[in-house]
Amino acid sequence: MYVRVHAVPHARKERVSHESENVYTIAVKEPAERNMANKRIREIIATIYTVPITSVRLLTGHQSSTKMYSVEQ
Repeated sequence: MYVRVHAVPHARKERVSHESENVYTIAVKEPAERNMANKRIREIIATIYTVPITSVRLLTGHQSSTKMYSVEQ
């Protein structure tokens, strides 16, 4: 399954908004450097879909605010 995420790094508060099926806006406290925000978003997606973190992979958008993740269930 593919999940599209609009990332908001360095937010004051973590927030997850479910926009539509498999589309989320996720705000994280971590900055967008050294892959810190991407790692935290990956953890959040794993929690949402109740899968291990190793089942969530970042496919596109490594340096973009719009990202595509693959979730294997």
